[in-house]
Amino acid sequence: MYRFSNTVIGFLNLFTLLASIPIIGAGLWMARSSTTCEKFLQTPLLFIGFIILIVSLAGFIGACFHVAWALWLYLFVMLFLIGALMGLTVFGFVVTSQGGGLDVPGKVYKEYHLQNYSPWLRKRIKDPQYWLTVRACILGSKTCANVITWTPYDYLTKDLTPIQSGCCKPPTACNYGLTTMTQEADCYQWNNDPNLLCYECDSCKAGVLEDVRRDWQKISVLNIVMLVLLIGIYSIGCCAFQNTKRAVSDYPHGENRMYKVRPRWDFYWWRWWHDRRHQLY
Repeated sequence: MYRFSNTVIGFLNLFTLLASIPIIGAGLWMARSSTTCEKFLQTPLLFIGFIILIVSLAGFIGACFHVAWALWLYLFVMLFLIGALMGLTVFGFVVTSQGGGLDVPGKVYKEYHLQNYSPWLRKRIKDPQYWLTVRACILGSKTCANVITWTPYDYLTKDLTPIQSGCCKPPTACNYGLTTMTQEADCYQWNNDPNLLCYECDSCKAGVLEDVRRDWQKISVLNIVMLVLLIGIYSIGCCAFQNTKRAVSDYPHGENRMYKVRPRWDFYWWRWWHDRRHQLY
């Protein structure tokens, strides 16, 4: 029973080792795809997959074959992953604490405003290169294909996703019948062309941030579950590491009692002198 932790760590790492193969495969498949959105996700998937593969392999070898240095590497990387995941989770909750939609009177859907989101997200979405990638992704997904054919009655009865609300229609406050009235800047960005619509509007960028915010909050909750699991596995790994260090002496409990692995410097000289005395006398 004293090496039960080694068995548990071995099975857990065998499972994660096998689980990393589909993750790497998904990243490689996305690398072959021509869709912008999938290319945008391939690097994180490949990075996570290879990290899980290396860490799981080190933990499996160290626990099952009593290789102390492999378990030490496994515990070191695990500690780094726990710290990084904890920092990412806290950062995610801080960044996504602001935002959300505003109700529109008489409508089912909500509208989103860029100034309601955190400064870090606003700075990220306003980067021209980043927005060019996101805009191409929205165009490729044909998110607005159905919305542009809606009737006024559909706008009263049907709901919209954040991206549809911000990118596929002008803001509800726009009134194009009154040309002398001061209106929002997004009202002048709107164009009926299916390739333009409101893709350059701040409301479109806010809709994208709302989607990111919702997904990030879900991932942050999942991260908390993963943190609890990783801390539990790390604790078992520490026990397995101690068992591996005791494997040479094979003592089930306590410290390793083998404190000398090599003879002292004068052992051979003393042994030679002892043998010579017995020969002479």
